[in-house]
Amino acid sequence: MIQQLAARHAADTVALRRHLHAHPELSFAETNTAAFVTQELQKLGLRPASIAKTGVVALIEGQPGGPTIALRADMDALPMTEHNEFGWKSAKAGLMHGCGHDGHTTMLVGAARYLAETRAFDGTAVLIFQPGEEGYAGAKAMIEDGLFERFPIDAVYGMHNWPAMRPGTVGINPGPMMAASDRITITVNGRGGHGAHAYTTVDPVLVAAHLITAVQSIVSRNVRPVESAVISLCAMQAGDMGAMSVIPDTATLVGTVRTFSPTVQALVERRLSELCGAVAMGFGATATVKYERMYPATINSATEAQFAGDVAQSLVGRERVVRDLEPSMGSEDFSFMLKVKPGAYLRLGQG
Repeated sequence: MIQQLAARHAADTVALRRHLHAHPELSFAETNTAAFVTQELQKLGLRPASIAKTGVVALIEGQPGGPTIALRADMDALPMTEHNEFGWKSAKAGLMHGCGHDGHTTMLVGAARYLAETRAFDGTAVLIFQPGEEGYAGAKAMIEDGLFERFPIDAVYGMHNWPAMRPGTVGINPGPMMAASDRITITVNGRGGHGAHAYTTVDPVLVAAHLITAVQSIVSRNVRPVESAVISLCAMQAGDMGAMSVIPDTATLVGTVRTFSPTVQALVERRLSELCGAVAMGFGATATVKYERMYPATINSATEAQFAGDVAQSLVGRERVVRDLEPSMGSEDFSFMLKVKPGAYLRLGQG
């Protein structure tokens, strides 16, 4: 029945996705997207509610006596230019659905059509259309705005397109799916001066260069090999590109830390502060580390992961479901939902 209904609505579903793709909106600015989704849900006889500025939530009642299950899709786009030529390319300069959230939103509207038309399930479905996933912790904002108080649920599920898997396949595992994402800012303070008389200075650029290499020892010499962590220093700012012979007073490094375990996360944070301070001191400078915990790790609960895998298997077949999918060091703010509710996060192959 699912396949038959999907086939009947295929043209409308494609048109819906192309509309969303052509009209991307950034985090917490998804005003038109939210209005469009609301209109589509109202066509199904639903009464969607607004939450967390541009979030949308709707309920679908099935047969009495079952659980209340939430399905979540993110709606925001990215600040990037699209280099395509098809008719539904982004109509907004500098904005693009480059992460597939237009597809996620379309899939959840499609699920709403099936659930509302058939009511062939026990319990209640809660449809969560989330704003602000791309670096703005929209899931956290929805929770803080009373998402699970207004809409109590037993479990929550999310899905993301995954180009690394073949089309028609589903990937999941019963534990970590994506890593925690933390931001680090390292500020090196030295003493500036003339490059021709470097001996009179405490060169923060030199210190920063040593920090870039020294920091890489934290994972290789502190984190157990059977655990995972990544430290990447991705940008550096120091001095003036127009002043070739001026040593600056300060240098700043920014980067990211990715971990799955809170214990490893705490270890990395501590060692970063110790190591940066010690290395800088050796050169007569000082270094401070600002460590910001952004998104927690996305950890599936075992029971819900098993259930989601079973459902996927019933739809696409055993051979097309990967139940031990390798975790990604990327991050996802669905993690905030899984911190407070059981649930699972799946990958949908589209490579």
